[in-house]
Amino acid sequence: MGATDGLVCLGAIAGAFGVKGEVRLKSFCAEPERIADYGPLVAEDGRAFTVTALRPIKGAFAARLSGVADRDAAEALKGVRLHAPRDRLPALGDDEFYHADLIGLEVVDAGGATVGRVKAVLDHGAGDILEIARPGRSELLVPFTRTAAPTVDLAAGRIVIDPPADDAEV
Repeated sequence: MGATDGLVCLGAIAGAFGVKGEVRLKSFCAEPERIADYGPLVAEDGRAFTVTALRPIKGAFAARLSGVADRDAAEALKGVRLHAPRDRLPALGDDEFYHADLIGLEVVDAGGATVGRVKAVLDHGAGDILEIARPGRSELLVPFTRTAAPTVDLAAGRIVIDPPADDAEV
């Protein structure tokens, strides 16, 4: 078990901002400005940070993190992902999922044959895409839409896919 088991990634530090120890913080929250509400946030190595003085800047937020006093300390955190316990996050509606809930699920086709496992959920701005790891084969990318992934059964630990006909052979 890793330091982030049972946690959901809410953001990442993109580097230092200014010279007084602030960081450039990318928020992955549905309401990005609420990232500080779920704190303290935990890094992969187990360090915990309280986020304060959050203010919007182009493409991110400038923020102060507890224990980060200067630019060098802030810059050393570049690339660190920040997580919160799942139970601190808001409940979701029907057919809504946290990416963390999908990663690792078994993926089967409409006939029930195993395709692989969800390796990642990608978001490049036009909607989520499931990256499916397939043993001995290249990864498969499937749009995470009702049409291409009509069934998500968290209790059973699987997703049924019906990818668009122009996709490569599943």
